[in-house]
Amino acid sequence: MSELAFFGHIIDGVEVESESGARFDVWNPWTREVWAQAAEGTAADAERAIASSRKAFDEGPWPRMGRVERAAAIHRLADLMEERADEIARLDTTNMGKPFAQAKHDVARSVWNFRFFADHQRDHVGEVFPMDSGHHSYSEFGPAGVVAAISPWNFPLMMASWKIAPAIAWGNTCIIKPSEDTPASVTYLGRLAIEAGFPPGVLNVINGYGAPAGSTLTGDDRVDRVTFTGSSQTGKMVMASAATHLAPVSLELGGKGANIVFADADLDNAVYWAVEAIFRNAGQICLAGSRLFVQSSIYDEFMTRFVAAAEKLVIGDPFDPATQFSSLASKRHFDKVASYVESAQALGGRVLTGGVAEDGSWVVRPTIIDGLALDAAPYCEEIFGPVCVVNRFEDEAQAVHLANDTRYGLNAMLFTENLSRAHRVASKLRAGTVWVNCFFIRDLRTPFGGVGDSGVGREGGNFSREFFTEPKAVVMQIDRKG
Repeated sequence: MSELAFFGHIIDGVEVESESGARFDVWNPWTREVWAQAAEGTAADAERAIASSRKAFDEGPWPRMGRVERAAAIHRLADLMEERADEIARLDTTNMGKPFAQAKHDVARSVWNFRFFADHQRDHVGEVFPMDSGHHSYSEFGPAGVVAAISPWNFPLMMASWKIAPAIAWGNTCIIKPSEDTPASVTYLGRLAIEAGFPPGVLNVINGYGAPAGSTLTGDDRVDRVTFTGSSQTGKMVMASAATHLAPVSLELGGKGANIVFADADLDNAVYWAVEAIFRNAGQICLAGSRLFVQSSIYDEFMTRFVAAAEKLVIGDPFDPATQFSSLASKRHFDKVASYVESAQALGGRVLTGGVAEDGSWVVRPTIIDGLALDAAPYCEEIFGPVCVVNRFEDEAQAVHLANDTRYGLNAMLFTENLSRAHRVASKLRAGTVWVNCFFIRDLRTPFGGVGDSGVGREGGNFSREFFTEPKAVVMQIDRKG
């Protein structure tokens, strides 16, 4: 075996080992081989990172920079990311099995996250509030302090950049802990931040497990903000930990997205997006359209097309340009998804296509299941894999009821050519984002987040500004009395 790659911590502008010297293995899920090692962070390593970021915020130049200068520094980082796009994409593909073309797309999205927030903080600086009482008031948005960010494994670079970019753009310092399954691209990002000339401590990267590395970050009173993306169960623990020192939290958690197809939908468009919504990234998307509701009058025709489209997806090596669909990101996750497919059959569901690969790989083929009861676990719980459960509906009221009958509320989709219905149904869906006749289209100015077990708070545009800053009102007397 060739020498393994190594990904350390980025602390105070230097890539380092853990104080203990401990490392953990990093797997390639397609080959099912260890291809790298990463530094295994302890509480002591996390505390080093916190101390570094605290000093960088309290004493360093980053929060005190002019907005134009800070924007220029972030754009330098984005430039380096564009120059190394292939290299970064290869890391994510190797690390979690994402097809290379999709990984390249994720790098481009990550670059845009940095560029958008660099410009947003530069150009959106506050509001003025006219007063009739001889006073003048205005708002300021100063940085909050040290941000602890914990990002997931399904979009390793992109979800990390979604947290890091607004945090540092608004003058905070940031400690990012990527998932232990996918440390590579985020560590590489930390290396690029050093190359871009970021002051030490502005962006620290800690690799390791949720405990002790992550829990140390969330529970330390030197941390001013906590942002987390992951499972609803872990999100509750993060929130409880941050509550010990009253740190505001932003939590983007699980989902069980509804995809509603009305009889008047453009079926070609609806089928295309239904496939994208549940099978892109092997279904490992919190926004996945994992519950599909099709109006009865078109159910048979739609399902014939949907099954055929799923079966056409090319499964294979993620570095093969022809591949559209590859393995799940880890053996642990493969076992979880496979168990849901097996239980669905035991619970009376009909597997119309797909199922667990029988070649020893960590592949669950694009799977479509109907006939499940509405309280069956595969129907109600987030599977986070390429498994779509399907039901019929008769009318608009029933569709809305079925879509909202979940403890999650991250997103939903609806397909119709009726403009009035599109607006009417979108307003009734209990979800943070509703896509009409499309999926996964993002405008970074809009709020992003969910309700219920899908999370707390919103990020994006001014919503990120308000989370990552301490808004301040300034009131001045301009008309002296007497």
